[in-house]
Parts: sequence; C-alpha cells; structure tokens
Amino acid sequence: MSKTIALFAALAAGTLVGMQAPVNSRLARSVGSLQAATVSFLVGTLALVLIAGVFAHGGLGALGGLTRAPAWALIGGLFGAVYVAVALITVRTLGATGLSAAVITGQLAISVAIDRFGLLGLPRAPVSATRIIGLALLVAGVVLVVRR
Repeated sequence: MSKTIALFAALAAGTLVGMQAPVNSRLARSVGSLQAATVSFLVGTLALVLIAGVFAHGGLGALGGLTRAPAWALIGGLFGAVYVAVALITVRTLGATGLSAAVITGQLAISVAIDRFGLLGLPRAPVSATRIIGLALLVAGVVLVVRR
C-alpha cells in the first residue's frame, strides 16, 4: 500500500473514531453506558467476522494460528473495550473535541515510548526533538480545548 493511500485510510478511520463516542453516547442514553459499549463491540465483532470471512486471506480459518501468538498479543480487544467505555463516560463532560484531543495526545505519548524502547514487538526508533515538541504542542492543545 502506498503511503498516500495509507494516510488517507488512516484519516478516514480517524473520522470514524471521532464520531464513535457521540454515537455511542446517544445509544447510552437509551440503554446505559456499559450496555452501549457492549452493543458497540457486538456490532463491531459481527462486522469483523463478516469482513474477515469474505475478504481476509485464509478467512476465519486463519484463527487456527491463534495459539502461536504471545499471550500479551491477545489483550488488544481489552484496550478497545476500555477506550469505548471511557469515551462513553467522558464525552459528555469533555465534548467530542476535548475527548479527541486527549485521546490523540495519549496515543502519541505512548507511541513515542513504544518507538523509543522498541516495545510490543516493534523495532526501536529514535525520538527526535521535533517529536517531543509535537507532543508538547498536543498537550498545550488539550489544555486549550478543554478549559472553559
């Protein structure tokens, strides 16, 4: 995949993440926060089963290789569940902009650490001054966005 296509795909996915918390928050008003998170994951799971069954190389049969993955690699869904639950609870307080700003800042902060130390199976990558400045600017952005 070209870098341009990857960038546009990531931007498109980011727009969906930005809409996820407000959509789930509206559902939560009808069924409750954690129940809405559950429904969100059930719908997502069904979509992924369909997509993997139809489009993924090896289909769902590739799940047989699950035992070859390290145990820590199985907790990604837990991270997603925590994110969805926290987003549902905090979006009404922070708003969509505040939530997104805080989430993006947290994502970049942990990503810098992952790159620097080569965590979670990724190769080590140096942390430049420009990355640190970018992170500091994001922190400042969070402060500006969430302050009243």
